[in-house]
Amino acid sequence: MAVLGIDTSCYTTSVALVDDKKQLLFEHRQLLRVPEGEGGLQQSVAVFQHINNLPAVLEGAFKAVRPGRIRGVAASVKPRPVKGSYMPVFVAASGHGRVLASALGVPFWPTTHQEGHLMAGLWSAGWQPRGTFIAVHLSGGTSEILVVTQDKGSFAIERVGGTTDLHAGQLVDRVGLRLGLPFPAGPHLERLARGAEAGGEQVDLPSAVKGYDFSFSGPASHAERLLQQGAPPAAVARAVERCIANTLEKVLRPLVVETGHRHILIVGGVAANRFLRERLRHRLEHRAVGAVLHFAAPEYSTDNAVGVALLGLEGLA
Repeated sequence: MAVLGIDTSCYTTSVALVDDKKQLLFEHRQLLRVPEGEGGLQQSVAVFQHINNLPAVLEGAFKAVRPGRIRGVAASVKPRPVKGSYMPVFVAASGHGRVLASALGVPFWPTTHQEGHLMAGLWSAGWQPRGTFIAVHLSGGTSEILVVTQDKGSFAIERVGGTTDLHAGQLVDRVGLRLGLPFPAGPHLERLARGAEAGGEQVDLPSAVKGYDFSFSGPASHAERLLQQGAPPAAVARAVERCIANTLEKVLRPLVVETGHRHILIVGGVAANRFLRERLRHRLEHRAVGAVLHFAAPEYSTDNAVGVALLGLEGLA
């Protein structure tokens, strides 16, 4: 049995095929084209690019695995598994998924982008939770603190906190564009920040946390002022990483104590950052806190269809 997964997020067209042993048979991701100097895409432009990308990507999948082996199709049909969650880009995945399932004569499994991230995180981390756990979804379009219970082909998710304005990825991209970095800025900002490791001037950004909610608009404005004042670009890049890590630490420490859930899964494109991973492990896996952190593998932190395909495999089994 093979299951085809499709995900069409704001910046990536993704297709994956997994077999009944949860082995990856095929995967392809194609980044959408963002004009130089721009900080994003309009939804209509993103949908147009997805529609143009999907035929060639799907042809590659069918060359890797005979269509006759495919026993189900799964697609992310909306951003999150909550009422009213909607974003036009996911219509591309949903529409193509339903048509392919009908043409192949196989069932269709609708899921969400967020659940796909969680499933790809569990799979790539090699961790199977035995009960409820804490999850952090950290990207350019979502920055949420979740309490999660896995179900067959889906997750029961309670949002307990998150950003009140900018997402973590938006903070990275805004500062990155101010630094002249390409969009999306995450990998480029991380490389720039490594230049601050040898010492030299250190600058800091504020960390605004209230309960389990937090804000990144203040840190973004502060970073711009620092750059205007001539602060070293590498020091500002490192300050962005440190701000996100400090913010998460302030939220997760009390949440572990209050809920008693020690295991934390961290997913999303921002979670691929090495400094963030190392700092959170150092600060939260300490005996004083006792948390156990599970990160999606860096290559599966960013948008992908692997988790979508795996959810379809479970749900249709």
